[in-house]
Amino acid sequence: MAIEQREVHLIHHPDGMPVRGDFAIVETSVGEPGEGQLLIRNDYMSVDPAMRPRLSNGQQPLNAPMLGGAIGKVVASRHPDFKEGDTVQHQQGFCEYALSDGKGVATLNPGDLPVTLFMHVLGGTGLTAYGGLLVTGELKDGENVFVSAAAGAVGSVAIQIARIKNCYTIGSAGSQEKCAWLKNDLGVDAVINYKDGQLRKDLKAAAPEGIDVYFENVGGDHLDAALPRMNPLGRIPVCGMISAYNTPGARSTGVTTLSNMIYNRITMKGFVVYEFNHLREQFISDMTGWIRDGRMQYRETIHQGIEEAPDALIGLFTGENIGKMLVALH
Repeated sequence: MAIEQREVHLIHHPDGMPVRGDFAIVETSVGEPGEGQLLIRNDYMSVDPAMRPRLSNGQQPLNAPMLGGAIGKVVASRHPDFKEGDTVQHQQGFCEYALSDGKGVATLNPGDLPVTLFMHVLGGTGLTAYGGLLVTGELKDGENVFVSAAAGAVGSVAIQIARIKNCYTIGSAGSQEKCAWLKNDLGVDAVINYKDGQLRKDLKAAAPEGIDVYFENVGGDHLDAALPRMNPLGRIPVCGMISAYNTPGARSTGVTTLSNMIYNRITMKGFVVYEFNHLREQFISDMTGWIRDGRMQYRETIHQGIEEAPDALIGLFTGENIGKMLVALH
């Protein structure tokens, strides 16, 4: 018997900031699984800033289901590795039901932890922060760390790892509510609301002993402000440049302070999460321990219903979320 469901299609390639009209909610049906297949009812799906470039560069086809991380329950299976009732994680999000051949599907055993954590602090988001800071950033205990977009999904994990490593922490965010969460709940040493319009001045005041590691999520004015504050042999792991994602050609505001890299011998290096797959077991062990002992906190911004998925994605770029942005599908 076919199941009626809805899925999200991209119908226009965005030029600049995506708008609701770039997306469509399409009603379709999905059949029962054939031999070697399983049918998943998606319960939660993820939206992430890294999805934005695919919308304009042709990687996401028009008038076809979008892809993204999801967690759900197996409701029917003819696959030897999955049984009905299994909780699974996969990349066929943006739809209410997913028919899969099992490739890229992983069984989860969340135990007493909320299952949504495997979409952020215990998932790719957390591993991005963990590997980016400790491996690419070569963080040492007690250093001075600046994290931009520190109230976002990756940034909030990165800045808490820095605190766990006994570092002096500086975080930037774009609202008073976000800054209050960073300061009062996460215990960040110095918090900057970059929308106050004096980022360079505020960062100089917040970093009297300079910055050893700048975890870069924003680019543009943030990078321009951070470079003069970097200490000799400082490191800049580049996770993202969200300030550029919605501009023509993905161009950020000009950076005028790159000459600071020369005599201070600063290293700036990009990274992607799959570089750290070999660390996953250690990451899960560390992160689970930090969650249980209260040193790793998290927040979730959750939209309800698949019809809200486009707004959730757009909301990432308007600063709507604190912590991880999710969509609950059922």
